[in-house]
Amino acid sequence: MAVIDINADLGEGFGIWELGDDLALLDVITSANVACGFHAGDPLIMRRVCAAAVARGVTIGAQVSYRDLAGFGRREMDVAAPELTAEVLYQLAALDGIARTEGGRVAYVKPHGALYNRVARDPEQAAAVAAAVRAYDPALPLLTLPGSAVHDVADGLTVVAECFADRAYTPSGALVSRRRPGAVVHDPAAVVKRAVRMAVEGTVEAVDGGEVVLNARSLCVHGDTPGAVTLARAVRSALSAAGVALEAFA
Repeated sequence: MAVIDINADLGEGFGIWELGDDLALLDVITSANVACGFHAGDPLIMRRVCAAAVARGVTIGAQVSYRDLAGFGRREMDVAAPELTAEVLYQLAALDGIARTEGGRVAYVKPHGALYNRVARDPEQAAAVAAAVRAYDPALPLLTLPGSAVHDVADGLTVVAECFADRAYTPSGALVSRRRPGAVVHDPAAVVKRAVRMAVEGTVEAVDGGEVVLNARSLCVHGDTPGAVTLARAVRSALSAAGVALEAFA
């Protein structure tokens, strides 16, 4: 039987601004990537999401980012490795402290946005993120793309591969840049079909029509797109109907 984790990015509001329906998504997913304040989120939002995740038995992950509130963490930044390690450590420790006051804990780490894509191809930045995780708790897994540079510099850390049901893939297995048309798949039927194929077969169709092997343990569904909750529910239902077991990886 295939086993897959469903994760989503939560806590991405800021102050009075809300983004996505965190509570509804927590009823669908098995792992929550909680924003730690650098690309979105604030202490109150972090606490609310952690409390709700604990109440529902959803695993909490720290979604760390470049310090880029204005750009939602999606702008490429040049940050020296020691500074990046310290900033990731700061975010991880903050969220874990809040999670523990609510009876939970951070169980894994996932980079966000530009940092996610950067560590997939940049060994120096990947090593900086890995160093922060190792310094805080070497038992914490890192969630990233299959074939990411993180795999090569993990140095004892557990690296877990994930896939994206609603993102287009290049023939090399990278995500198509959001700056390009078609980077996000909007057809619900196509997203559901891709999700089942990813979980059952471990593959996805690339933009050139070829096949990319993923073998991912976690499937990401985005919470900040129109109809996100309805789509997430459809993905979960289709996976269960296909005989896929839904289980957090951490």
